[in-house]
Amino acid sequence: MRKLAHLVHESLDAPDLNALRVLERHAARAIVTRDDKILLLYTERYDDFSFPGGGIDPGETPESGLHRELREETGANDIKISSHYGFLTEIMPTWKADWDVMHQTSHWFDCKIGDSLGTTRLEDYEIANGMSVSWITLEEALSHNRSVIQRRPSTMGLSIQRETLVLEHLAIAKENSQ
Repeated sequence: MRKLAHLVHESLDAPDLNALRVLERHAARAIVTRDDKILLLYTERYDDFSFPGGGIDPGETPESGLHRELREETGANDIKISSHYGFLTEIMPTWKADWDVMHQTSHWFDCKIGDSLGTTRLEDYEIANGMSVSWITLEEALSHNRSVIQRRPSTMGLSIQRETLVLEHLAIAKENSQ
């Protein structure tokens, strides 16, 4: 498995994880491309693009969790996981009272999906945040996210650095394959 990066959120100053209560979280995220577009989620609250996917539930494999998340967030059907693209680890703040920080490992998988998207089954907070499915070019998504990072609005989410880093990996791979 290829490690893409290890990120420590800028609000945390070189944390000593041995001295902190660390919440371990695992996530799976989908890379779905079709023609010159990539399937992403746009979140109005944070004004950013991110990969469909999310937390792996107890008892799920990364692959089964990804199938569930991809169906819920995008309405995708006929999902086929082609390969494991890579993983990224990060240390970030958490809002959960019993924990000081979260150590998250996110796995990205190259996927193929059916031709049409069905109905999404977004969670209440995803609806409240204005999450929607978007087919967009890789270049447009990268340009948009980089612009948000540069402006650093107060609404900027924690995940934009992670998502943009993986978009950059994909852009480099695309460039190298041409």
